[in-house]
Order: sequence, then C-alpha cells, then structure tokens
Amino acid sequence: MSLDLRIPMGLMFTLVGAILVAFGISTDGSQIYAKSLGINANLWWGFVLLLFGLMMLLLGRRSQKRLAKLPPAPVDPSETRRGH
Repeated sequence: MSLDLRIPMGLMFTLVGAILVAFGISTDGSQIYAKSLGINANLWWGFVLLLFGLMMLLLGRRSQKRLAKLPPAPVDPSETRRGH
C-alpha cells in the first residue's frame, strides 16, 4: 500500500489553516489590521488553507479506500526480482 501525497499535504495545510484561523479570531478588531483596511487577512487565509487541507485529506482518503477495494495484481513468477 502506497501513501498518497495528498494525505500529509492535507494534514499540513489543515494544521496551518487552523493556526491562522485561531490567530485571526483572537486578534479580531485589533489595530494591526488598520493598514489592510480593516480586513482580517489571517482569518480569511486561514479559512482558505483549512478548506484546501480538508479537501486534500478527503481526496486522499477516498483514493486509499478505492485502492483497498481493488484485487491485488497477479504476479508473474518469471519476473521475480532477486537482489537489488
């Protein structure tokens, strides 16, 4: 069983997105957003990263479940590898 790259990538983006959302919520209404016209960029980009990470996790898990249902490929004994 091979690891789908979308699973660790989804975990990373979900974690970073959750951290940004938490920071954006905790600093909502602060003066640090005065230069950005009052837009809480941490909160909005945190939501974007969180959504992207969850989508990658969902796609990766769906792919792993679909591969687990497939029967194993037949092995040809004449192509048996030995050594490296």
